[in-house]
Amino acid sequence: MISTTKFRRRSGVPLVAALSILSLLSSLSSAPAFAQQIPNPAQAQQMLQNNPALIARLQQMMQSSGLTPEQIRERLRAQGYPDSLLDQYLPGATRSDSLTAPGADVFAALRALGLGDSLAVDSLSRTAGFRRRTRLQTDSAFLDTVQTALKDDSLKAALRVFLRSRELQRSTVDSGFKVFGLDLFQDSLRLFDPTTGGADPNYRFGPGDQLVLVLTGDVEKSYNLTVSPDGFVVIQNVGVVQVAGLTHAQLDDAMYRQLGRAYSGIRRGAGATTHFYVEVSQMGKNQVFVTGDVRRPNSYRVSRAGTVMTALYAAGGPTPSGSMRDVQVKRNGQTVARLDVYDYAMSGDASRDIRLENGDIVFVPPRGGQVRVAGQVIRPATYEVKPNQTLADLLQMSGGFTESADRRRVQIERIASPADRTTAGTDRRTVDVPADLIPTAIVYPGDLIRVLEIANRMSNHIDVLGNVWTQGPIAFSPGMRLSDALHRAGGLKPDSYLGRVQIARLNSDSTRQALQTALFDTTGRATDDMVLADGDEIMVYSTTTFRPRRYISISGAVRRPGRVAFRDGMTLRDAILQASGLAEGALLTEAEVARLPESRAAGVTAIAEIVALDSTYLFERSANGRYQGPPGLPGPTAKAPEVELHAYDAVLIKRQPEWQLQRTVSVQGEVKYPGTYALTTKSERLSDLIVRAGGLTASAYAEGIS
Repeated sequence: MISTTKFRRRSGVPLVAALSILSLLSSLSSAPAFAQQIPNPAQAQQMLQNNPALIARLQQMMQSSGLTPEQIRERLRAQGYPDSLLDQYLPGATRSDSLTAPGADVFAALRALGLGDSLAVDSLSRTAGFRRRTRLQTDSAFLDTVQTALKDDSLKAALRVFLRSRELQRSTVDSGFKVFGLDLFQDSLRLFDPTTGGADPNYRFGPGDQLVLVLTGDVEKSYNLTVSPDGFVVIQNVGVVQVAGLTHAQLDDAMYRQLGRAYSGIRRGAGATTHFYVEVSQMGKNQVFVTGDVRRPNSYRVSRAGTVMTALYAAGGPTPSGSMRDVQVKRNGQTVARLDVYDYAMSGDASRDIRLENGDIVFVPPRGGQVRVAGQVIRPATYEVKPNQTLADLLQMSGGFTESADRRRVQIERIASPADRTTAGTDRRTVDVPADLIPTAIVYPGDLIRVLEIANRMSNHIDVLGNVWTQGPIAFSPGMRLSDALHRAGGLKPDSYLGRVQIARLNSDSTRQALQTALFDTTGRATDDMVLADGDEIMVYSTTTFRPRRYISISGAVRRPGRVAFRDGMTLRDAILQASGLAEGALLTEAEVARLPESRAAGVTAIAEIVALDSTYLFERSANGRYQGPPGLPGPTAKAPEVELHAYDAVLIKRQPEWQLQRTVSVQGEVKYPGTYALTTKSERLSDLIVRAGGLTASAYAEGIS
């Protein structure tokens, strides 16, 4: 918990702004403890501010519950909620487009009353929370407050922890809300257009087809033929050939008969001297109708090689309320085929995807019952089911279990049948199906199948932590001792604390018992080389962690004043080097070092000492560590003795008295030499500057100087 008093003191943000930020963090956390709090009447009224799209879904949830508005209000009162909390979502309630998303307490009430399956409520709750945050993030005053508040280190740390926890929550929430199969029809409409391929042996020619007839051998000719609306082609010097309704093999037979009458070399067998072949250069089109629960019901011209899937793609596929398991083809008033899109999508079986004929009607009826599969399956989604399908069938549809699925049981959240809804509040029930009953367990429309995840607890391992070369979990084996575990962790580091090694042993009730022993040396030999147990945590400490972080502070005329890490043998020259050297104007004759006293009697807190400096502390004048004098002359050696520092010394590098950089004054206008002049003394006057600028010009107005 972040203290608002501390927040206001450190960041300078008003208390109201601090409370707003902390309130935002609390609302974003969505912890169960917050979700279960019961609002007072004022809070309940605030929760009635909702988003219209969300209200529509919540109203639908209220209607599907089968309860009257008064029954819902009675349940709210029984649970301790204001009876008007859900009034805006009841049938007939008015909605306002200016209202914001509902609060967490609305969804807490829905869960408490069982007015919808838990995954649907969780999904709406996450959507509402996202819209609340989006609204806040677009408010300029709110953004200004956040930007100011984030200067506080403790709040930034809390935000980082919160964001990491939200990422973890998002990665563990199961889905299953996507309706399986709908995305098949979201790509290009030409994905299933067969006009780009050749005609297969079963293709039947019809009006509009364009054919190429080629003769080779004694006769070299080619003909471009178009099948007429009456179903025939006309070949020059040959005559009319009826081709409508023929397959490729049947067309070859017809051509042998007709061409053989005109060309004597065309015959079957080895004696033929003239040969021919016929290919489709462009297929004609059929007029088909797609109706029912599809996205774009209409009449479509599809390739004569087109199938039911071709027509469905042209119409955009079924709507969410349309069936994908009973697509019907009607021809001359009769249903001639039924297509299950799941066969195509799940197993690539297109055997029932029949070729359409001119005038066919593709009808998509309303969908059947749906079952949602969520959790640890390969393909969580909502599936349309047929009567008497089993739980094993649904698991197969969803791709089967993931590696982390708990296969010992599957949980089903089931809506009771109308005949079993005798007691209010018991309309939804939970059923656990053990593994041996999965093949025979029947699923029912409205079921929510959850495949749970195995426990995250790791068994058969020991954690070795602290001052070892390779810390982390290692495999446990019965009879393993402390020295064995330390050896597997790479051994102890040289600075390990040998006085005590702690072992935290896991008890059967998930508590831990503290055990201790000492070590002889860093080889891991223990005074009590105890036998370890599964789940033990071993902690080895480092002597370095017990040492205080020693430092010296340096201030004054240095380039980077502040604290510098202290090392044994450190000198004043080392400290100035770590402070990036002396600044301009540093005094090169002496510095002051304040040191902790040996005795604090009489209130003494520090002993100041004046130490000598010289020009060798100007490191920029040195090359290869040696001071350079005039050319040809050896440079002088350091005159000031090296000053050894102690931990916590406070070093002050003094500045030269009265030293400062030049100060300048700009003189412009009616003077002989306008420009920027450096002040030569602190007492220089305006008249002196005018003289240095050559005096006033003849047109200068002396009394108008500004």
